[in-house]
Amino acid sequence: MGLHTGQLDAVPPKFEEPAISQPSTSPGRDAIIRLRKNPVAMICLIYILSLILIAIFAPLLTHYDYDYQDSSRYASLPAPPDHFHRLGTDNLGQDVLSRLIYGARVSLGVSVVVVIIEVFIGVTLGLIAGFRSGMTDLVLMRVTDVMFAFPDLLLAILLAAVIRSGSQALPPVTSILTLFVALGIVGWPGMTRLVRGQALALREKEYIEAARATGVREKNILFRHLLPNLLSPIIVQVTQDLAGYILAESTLSFLGLGVQPPFPSWGQMISNALEYKDSQPQLIFFPSLLLALTVMAFNFFGDALRDALDPRMRK
Repeated sequence: MGLHTGQLDAVPPKFEEPAISQPSTSPGRDAIIRLRKNPVAMICLIYILSLILIAIFAPLLTHYDYDYQDSSRYASLPAPPDHFHRLGTDNLGQDVLSRLIYGARVSLGVSVVVVIIEVFIGVTLGLIAGFRSGMTDLVLMRVTDVMFAFPDLLLAILLAAVIRSGSQALPPVTSILTLFVALGIVGWPGMTRLVRGQALALREKEYIEAARATGVREKNILFRHLLPNLLSPIIVQVTQDLAGYILAESTLSFLGLGVQPPFPSWGQMISNALEYKDSQPQLIFFPSLLLALTVMAFNFFGDALRDALDPRMRK
């Protein structure tokens, strides 16, 4: 009886559920989560993506080509909006809304191509200078310092003027190619200095020393080991530089050294509308608004992206 009672009173062993390990997330996924929690970044991203789609599908969104002239409204003076031209026409009878949409294609296209040139030159030279150091680093950084000695915009204006001075008989598309060359030449030093500084810090890491010890070729170390670990600062820099190049393209076009007619540009539209700012203020208001919103969107998104990719922000 006592034995039976003892068996009844015995407390059964407590069952413990196995601990479920939390799934580990990658730094990239953590950055995306932090970015999605930033409402300003999401608004800017939606605006940028919408602008890109508008630029790509511009022919489907407009009723007129960017160079179409409405003969019924062409009288050397801009006309106010009506049912056919929602934002009116300029002094050449061209639809303002159509030129605004096609102007987004020009501004984004120029900035993207210039950023590609900047990344190709700047990342390559920065990796070589930071990894090799010594005389190679000295020579490359002195060349970079010489480029930094000249104001970017003034040097771009000088280059654009020199290139255009000998190409008056060439087609209008030459003006866009001129922008590629002028802005690309002045854009790479900042990227070179950024990549070089990051490469100097990473070249002493254990995995780089191990790659050297095992006889990995220098080119493979640069582009397979160093470069992937530099993508975060490069992406942030590219995002912010896009805004700068859009503004630079508009400035050159405003001064008459950028995109030439018949191609539209927001800066060119602002310049042409100054004469009619009192009678037709919408001609200067809308391109100025789009330019300001686009530059702010890229800058704000770049700041948010930098914070999201910052390792110190990770919990």
